[in-house]
Amino acid sequence: MLENIIYDKAFAQLMKKNIQELIAFLFHKEQNFGILCKIEDVSFAPELPESIDAEFRPVTLFFLAGYTFETARIEDDFLLFEAGFGSDNFGSVVSVPLLSILQIIIDETPVLINISAYKEPAAQGTEIDEKGVKNSMASFLSNPENAKFRKE
Repeated sequence: MLENIIYDKAFAQLMKKNIQELIAFLFHKEQNFGILCKIEDVSFAPELPESIDAEFRPVTLFFLAGYTFETARIEDDFLLFEAGFGSDNFGSVVSVPLLSILQIIIDETPVLINISAYKEPAAQGTEIDEKGVKNSMASFLSNPENAKFRKE
């Protein structure tokens, strides 16, 4: 079934590699292109004003041409580029995870379609257990050998 493929980690890695290689090819050929991507995964530095941010749809098209194309690069599984937004041309560096790119488009024609739906599992154990920390500290301090580490 298709679900067995699109949710597969190895398939996602293959799609990411294809996206990266195609973008590198387009850079080499100096070919402008558009990317259709999931806006929820995209980040902006500096963050965009709310009035501009609210205008984006869940799936957004960015066209890389001119200055935006010249600043575009791939770093650590992200496509990064500088762009101006809104009537004031508010400048920001856009970071798009490669797997969030759903299509790469040239002259209104999709040249790559990414159907991968794989998501990395959420990180576990990021919460601090305050009770556990206190118990660990009490255990540490109860050992006479550790008295030398105690501040008086």
